[in-house]
Amino acid sequence: MRFPDPLRPARLLRRYKRFLADVQFDDAPGPDTIHVANPGAMLGLLDPGRRLWASPARNPARKLRWSWELVEADPATGAGLVGINTAWPNALAAEAVAAGTIPELAGYEGLRREVRYGRNSRIDLLLEDPARPPCYVEVKNVHLKRAGSGRSGAAEFPDCVTARGAKHLAELAEMAQAGARAVMLFVVQREDCDGFRPAADLDPAYWRAFAAAQAAGVEALVYACRLSPQEIRVDRRLPADWEAGRP
Repeated sequence: MRFPDPLRPARLLRRYKRFLADVQFDDAPGPDTIHVANPGAMLGLLDPGRRLWASPARNPARKLRWSWELVEADPATGAGLVGINTAWPNALAAEAVAAGTIPELAGYEGLRREVRYGRNSRIDLLLEDPARPPCYVEVKNVHLKRAGSGRSGAAEFPDCVTARGAKHLAELAEMAQAGARAVMLFVVQREDCDGFRPAADLDPAYWRAFAAAQAAGVEALVYACRLSPQEIRVDRRLPADWEAGRP
């Protein structure tokens, strides 16, 4: 997925009210307020002065003219990027499936997005083929990485409580029990991770629901992205330790 317009570099001043951040653009005399397309806690990514990149709004009537897209992963070295926009993983996953980048989800004749299912929900991707059961794919954005207690190098999910995520797991489990294929796909929008583990200390209920979903037949995949100010692409599968820290 290529960004349709050039991104603008800035420095973070503060993030507040979940969806707002004050930044200092490199080429502006004073601070600006931008949109933050991420409802999570964004742990470890909110240090003042951290370098970030924002995309311009294409709707001229929108109040906030810029949206936060990327942030540097390691301010000490300036190496690596993290994608914080939770609107992109579904598109990234669909693009990767169509390109064959995720071989576990290859071979289906059709792909539809945002299809109604369950109890007033929409599945992120529905893969269909006349020769096999439908495949329901729920996509989650991952941007958390912490150090210590065996976590070094591992991406984690979630970064805060997600009751909605637990609901989706229960509905996926129902699809699996009904004979469909059901898959949780964790899309890691950062390059500096060599594995994945549950952030069960941040949301024990989610990982209890995940364990129940796995027992019901729900599969789980983790793929990391390659990021630049020009594009984001799903790049490689990450190994996962599903038992690490599980409640």
